[in-house]
Formats: sequence, C-alpha cells, structure tokens
Amino acid sequence: MARIIAGVTSSHVPAIGAAIDNHRTSEPYWQRVFEGFERSKEWIAKAKPDVCIVVYNDHASAFSVEMIPTFALGTAAEFPIADEGWGPRPVPVVRGHPELAAHIAQSVILDEFDLTLCNKMEVDHGLTVPLNLMFGSPKEWPCPVIPLAVNVVMYPPPTGNRCYMLGKAIKKAVESYPKDLKVVIFGTGGMSHQISGQRAGLINSKFDHAFLDNLTKNPKKLARMDHLEYMREAGAEGVEMVMWLIMRGALDEQVDEVYRFYTVPASNTAVGHIILENRKKAGKKSATKMKRAAARSKVHRVRS
Repeated sequence: MARIIAGVTSSHVPAIGAAIDNHRTSEPYWQRVFEGFERSKEWIAKAKPDVCIVVYNDHASAFSVEMIPTFALGTAAEFPIADEGWGPRPVPVVRGHPELAAHIAQSVILDEFDLTLCNKMEVDHGLTVPLNLMFGSPKEWPCPVIPLAVNVVMYPPPTGNRCYMLGKAIKKAVESYPKDLKVVIFGTGGMSHQISGQRAGLINSKFDHAFLDNLTKNPKKLARMDHLEYMREAGAEGVEMVMWLIMRGALDEQVDEVYRFYTVPASNTAVGHIILENRKKAGKKSATKMKRAAARSKVHRVRS
C-alpha cells in the first residue's frame, strides 16, 4: 500500500524564488539561506518519493476575494505556473497525480472534511519555492505533486486543530491506496513575519524555535493554539504555520527529527525548515532483545 514516509516544512518567501530566478543565490545575503537546504536536497534525493503532497496557501493566483475555499485539493494532471505580476516563474510545470488525488478526495470527504476539488488550477510561489529548496532547479520536477491550498489569507482561516485532524484523515487516505507509493508531505509558509501595519518586520525567534520543538514532540499543544496567539506572537502572517500541522497530523505520533534549519531574515521573514521521519518500528525479535536488554540493565542498577 501507499505510505507517508516523512514530512517536510519550509518557508515559501517569494524573494527566495526571485533570488533563484535571478541567479543571486551565492550572494552573501542569500548564501546562508540556500546553504541551509543542502542537506535537505541530499536527504530527499536518497528518499526518492514517488509523490509529494504540498500544503501551501494561494496568493490570489488561482483564487481571489471572490472565491476563497478553506481547503482546495488539486486533482488535475498538471498545474501551470501562475503569473504573479511579473510573468510566470521559470520553473517546470507541476505534474499532478490525479488517481491518488481522487482517492484522497473520496476518503477525506467521506470522513466529513469538505474539500474543494480543482481540476484546473495555477500554482504560485507558495508551492514552487519549497520545491526549489528541496529539489533544486531541475528541468522537470522528479515526482508528481498533489497541491493542497489552504486559506490563511482571509478571515476566518481554519484552526490549527482542524488542520491537524485533516492531516490524520490524509494519512488514513494514503494508507488505504492500494498501490505501493512512497509519499512525502510538505507543510509550507511561515515562520514569524508581518508584512504590513505597525508591526511590519516582526520576527519572534523564541516563538519559532518553540514551535519547531513542539512540532516534533508535542503537536497536540500546537493544535490547541488559537489564531490570536499566532498573530500576537508570530505576526499577522504567522498564522500560515497552521499548514504545518496538516503535515504533522499526516505522520505517526512518534517521529524522528532528521534535520532542522532556521535563519533570519529572508526578506522580512524568519525562515524555518524541518524534516521529520516516521519512527521505524522494531520487529518482534528486535523488540524482544530491547526488552531483555532493558531488564538486564535494571537488574544491574539494582545490584550496584
């Protein structure tokens, strides 16, 4: 059956995309950002996912204030690159996986999550920048991508708990898909930042690091966080991090943190990134050996 093997989070700062497109990644300001993803590129090249599910928010490219779905799943065979005002980014067209997307849609909707299904949808920097950071700049993306757009732009966005539970429903859906596929799920956006108003330029590194810690160890605590706390601690746009909880909900309860990277600033945003793998379950023999070793250790401690 299909399985989600890992989750990835990444900021999707548009200026990162501009630095890639304009060949400025080696400049001192940007070099530290891109060097932070070198290990991630190596990791995903070894993982070789068959499909990536990318959770992101649309920036008035596919949708507008006239129509704002809370959750929109891309079910098309391909997704063109949106023109965000200066022409489409020079990146490959995103190939979809309609069969798996349709299966996820059926399973998740029958689990009472109302999705908008998009058989035609352009994707913007919210999706393409994380792909660049993880895969570099290939002529074609190495695997199909299923976009999941989440409204975190117009009030009211979904709660962290709703996002976390949607992740669990996606996990169930993927694991019921009969074909053998390795899936990596991305949560994108954030971290702390505010792009307008009196607090424009706000960055709260203490909050960001605590969020990363809890994403690994205590995601249920994050799921209880309300919108006002995100805005107060992480800025108006910090609420994008609820999308990371979809990724986390799609993983097992116990995960291993493979890699973490954090830097400030990139444009006016704190860049956060983490890779989480589902903890490998020990076989029966290994589990028995571990129990025996623990018992011997306990006896030794008592005697000593």
